Amino acid sequence: MDDAQYPTRGQLERQLSQQIQAWYRTQLGHQPSKVTCQLFDEALAILLEDSLTQPEQLLANNGQEELAEQVRSNIDDVIQPRLKTLIEEIIKVEVVEILSDAKLTTGRTGMIAVLAETPKVRNPSSIPKGKLFRKE
Repeated sequence: MDDAQYPTRGQLERQLSQQIQAWYRTQLGHQPSKVTCQLFDEALAILLEDSLTQPEQLLANNGQEELAEQVRSNIDDVIQPRLKTLIEEIIKVEVVEILSDAKLTTGRTGMIAVLAETPKVRNPSSIPKGKLFRKE
């Protein structure tokens, strides 16, 4: 297939950002204020701003940080398989694993999706290169 048939890197990143934000809204009843996605060769970095749900915020703001972190961990365990499927459907590449962490103090969640290969885009030279996750 000709590269012109593929989306640009920017189009793919915007589509991922929009779909992940919409997915959070429908699945968790909470919409992060901003979702940023950046492709890096065989990885996808995802940053969610204001990602904590109301129950997590309530617990954290009332001295129950440990319980809030446990709730966040349990939510991550449940959403990761579904998020993996969503990412794979959009970028047409297998997601090997998702690494995730959230900070109660900032309300941010960061994720790295390790990809089986670099997604096909119209402008492949625009994707930063580096074999960060390849096992040799």
